Parts: sequence; structure tokens; C-alpha cells
Amino acid sequence: LYIDFPQILNLKQRKGALVMPVQTVSCRLDWTPNVNHSGFFIAQEQGLYAQAGLDVQLVSPHTDEYKSTPLSHVAEKTADFAITPSESVISYNTWPDGSKPKVQGIAACLQDSTSAIVTLKDSGLDRPNKLDGKRYASYGARYEGRIVQTMIKHDGGKGDYQELALPMLGIWNSLVKKEAEATWVFLGWEGVEAKMKGIALNTFKLEDYGVKYGYSPLLVTHPDTLSSKPDMVRAFLSATAQGFEFAAAHPEVAAEQFLSAVSKAYASCPLPEPLDKDMVKEAQVFTASHYLNSDGRWGVMQPKVWDDFLDWLCANGLLTTKVQSRASASDKSTSLDGLRQGDVGEPIPREAISSKSLFTNDFLPKS
Repeated sequence: LYIDFPQILNLKQRKGALVMPVQTVSCRLDWTPNVNHSGFFIAQEQGLYAQAGLDVQLVSPHTDEYKSTPLSHVAEKTADFAITPSESVISYNTWPDGSKPKVQGIAACLQDSTSAIVTLKDSGLDRPNKLDGKRYASYGARYEGRIVQTMIKHDGGKGDYQELALPMLGIWNSLVKKEAEATWVFLGWEGVEAKMKGIALNTFKLEDYGVKYGYSPLLVTHPDTLSSKPDMVRAFLSATAQGFEFAAAHPEVAAEQFLSAVSKAYASCPLPEPLDKDMVKEAQVFTASHYLNSDGRWGVMQPKVWDDFLDWLCANGLLTTKVQSRASASDKSTSLDGLRQGDVGEPIPREAISSKSLFTNDFLPKS
């Protein structure tokens, strides 16, 4: 008599129903692990994914030196999920010739904005209008440079600055080393690191300069995943929501669990810089209040936030057909400099994009 014990152990009993063997799930992170991702790692550490019948791989971009974007893996179906800003969802859904899949946001990692453009305090660049002629360390996104440009103009400047496409994972250090005068960071991560290291910053929050920025970061997937694996998506979101709810309620314990999970996940491929325990705890406390909505739910998105961002992009001339590319300019693409200098293609009518097509709350746990 032969008994396959590993197979038996892979069968999970949940609410009286027998769930079949573990499904492997891949989620591509937008950055090296940080507290914007805490719920994912806590769900891993607490065994919540395993209880849901999922073997979840949380893939940090440092593992391939950010050679490809997280969302490109979802587009190519080499990952089930990716973490990305909402502007990337809009970009994919308005790509020339419809050559990118119509990806959808399925959960907001944070309910409100914790990002900002920053400069070093000792630079004297204490307003966006002083960034004219300066160097901005860019992530190379379709709307990013023009968002910064619009902020500068809103503050009375010309919006004429240098946009440097530097190695992705070194962008923050390029500011610290004064290789650039400004960049875009999360105040709950790089902002906390700066504070703890005594690096004084000038902080320009987008909302203070007229930008109706959307959810960032958020969890995104391919429409085919939603149609072919709806139960997996629901199980993944349910376990992840529990992780973020725990992080919101118990930030200091959550920090310890996050550190433990990250250490295990990347034992064979260590992070470029080890995580500082004290910084993680401080960052976790800072970010805890941003995870859940007023009803205590994680991930839920409001149509108004998407509509306000789309309206703002349209009103400020950013909702246009051309996309960024390192190749020579064409009728569909141009350089980052080209986008800022007006080589943007044709306007995309606001009515051509419905926010309802960009996101869904339907796969989130109901309470």
C-alpha cells in the first residue's frame, strides 16, 4: 500500500470544502521590498496564502536588476500580478494600436497619497518653480515627466528641466549623492530613511500643486487571469487583505514579521542593501494609517479617484497618444524629452476612457 503523504498534505480543508492541490502564484513587486508591500509578506509569514491553497512567489525587481517592468510580466503572462501605479494602467489601456493588454487594477495597496517630489534641503530648491534647469532623476514613465513639468508650471516656473533616466534601483541614491537635484519618492519609505539618517528634505506633495494623482501603488492583473482564475484571484486578495489589516492594527509586530518574511524570501538573492530594522519599524508605523479605508477595508478603490486623475490628465494635455521609447521618434513614440517638449501625438478624448474599464473591486473580500 502506497500513500502519497505530500499530496495529502497539499489538500486544504476550508469551510468544509476540499480544495485541490496548491496553486503557484507569482506577484511582481514595483520596488525592492518595503512597507507598501507589508501585507503581502505578512500573509506569507502567517501562512495565510498556504491556508488558501496558494504558493505565492513575491518577486523583487532586484532579482533581475529591473531589466523589465513588473507590468510587462503580467502582459506576457509570466506573472499573475504586478504592483504598479495607476498611471501605468491608464498607459496600457491607451497604448497605440491597442498592442498592450487592457490590464485592470484589482486592489489599492494604499488608500491615499504618501508620495512626493523631493529635493535636498541644503540645495535651496524649496519650491517646484526652482527646478527649472535642474536635473530630475526619472523612472521613465509615460506621464511622469509631464506631471513634474505641470507641477513646476503650476508654481510659476517654465517646466524646463533635465529628465535623467538613471538605473532604477539607484534613483534615491542619485539624489543623496547629488547626481540629481530632485526625484519622486514615498515619504513612508525613502522619506523615513532620510529622517533617520539626518538628511533634510524639501517635500512637494503632488496634491499641493494641483495634481489629482491616482492610486499608487496598486495591484494589477491581466483580464485573462480574472476570467480564467477568478477563485485564485479571490483567494489571493482575501489572504493579502488579512495581511494588510494586521499591519494596520499591529504595525510594530508587523514590522518584525515583514523582516522575517523578506529574509526568508531572498535568502539566495539578498537585497542590494540590507533592511534596517529600526527604519522598517518607523516606516511601518508611518504607513499603517494609509492601508485601510474608513470602513476598515483594504484594497477598495473609488471611481472618483480614477475619474479625477483622468480628468486632470485630459485638462492638462497629458492624455495623448504617443508613448515613451528609447528608439527613434515615430508616429507612435518619442523620447522622454520629446514628450515634455510637446511631441505627444494626438489628444485622446476623455470620453474614450471609462474608469470602469480600468479597475474592479469585485474580487476583494466583501468585509
